[in-house]
Amino acid sequence: MTHSTPAGEVAEDVMKRFFDAWNRRDLSAAMALTSQSFSFEAFAPAPSGQRGIGRAEVEAAWKPRFDDPTSRLTIEDSFTAGESFTAGTRVVQHWRYDFAGGCARGVDIATVRDGLITEIVTYVKGGPEPA
Repeated sequence: MTHSTPAGEVAEDVMKRFFDAWNRRDLSAAMALTSQSFSFEAFAPAPSGQRGIGRAEVEAAWKPRFDDPTSRLTIEDSFTAGESFTAGTRVVQHWRYDFAGGCARGVDIATVRDGLITEIVTYVKGGPEPA
């Protein structure tokens, strides 16, 4: 089953394009898929993670990850968890993130509205944090 955003774009496709951009290390393309008020809640530092709000703040936080030639995100499973015309469509993705120092496995809960990602909240299993 596919879930379209109010703009008619399939939320799962938006997220796939986002992760494809991440793995190409194309920060501009990834950020273009986010809303101006996009928020990202990271899994580190423990216990609650750091929250970035707005494209500029999140882009600055993500730049080191995109610059790391050893990093790779693999989606292991993905499904939509529901939709609301006020909040958007929720997409849950189970992933593995590989980097030079090891790997981490986790889950993102993303919200896609009007064809753009408005929020990603990340939860991760224990493991080394990327530098």
